[in-house]
Amino acid sequence: MANVGIVMGSDSDLEIMAKAADVLEEFGVEYEMTIISAHREPEVFFEYAKGAEERGFKVIIAGAGMAAHLPGMCAALFPLPVIGIPMHTSSLGGRDSLYSIVQMPPGIPVATVAINGGKNAGLLAVKMLAMSDPELLEKLREYSAKMCAEVQAKDQKLKELGYRSYKK
Repeated sequence: MANVGIVMGSDSDLEIMAKAADVLEEFGVEYEMTIISAHREPEVFFEYAKGAEERGFKVIIAGAGMAAHLPGMCAALFPLPVIGIPMHTSSLGGRDSLYSIVQMPPGIPVATVAINGGKNAGLLAVKMLAMSDPELLEKLREYSAKMCAEVQAKDQKLKELGYRSYKK
């Protein structure tokens, strides 16, 4: 049974939403990925959001651009955490999406990551799940230690080579 629902309004969001899925896979978290347009198929959307808890979801990651109603509507219907990913848009660079997701009315919170922040959405979902899963929490600790070691290795390389010779 999936612990996380990943939902997007269009397949144009797939590249960003896949980054959340990649993180969940790295941590061994089961998920279900779906494309649903809250505007074009409202009945399907309501069924999805209202049935998400029954299907075992503990967190929903919802990506949306422009009017960006998908995360907020998920939060209105799903009683557990919703993480919104604002998508970059050609007209306003994603600021429209960001404002739509982050400016929710009182009582309907949506945790919001950066524009196109699929990876962080996946990590935030893992952290939420790790609150009640000691094994997952240990994997997060190992992940953080690995990131630290990677930065230290880059610093050591810079010190050894100098900035002129340093190549990524």
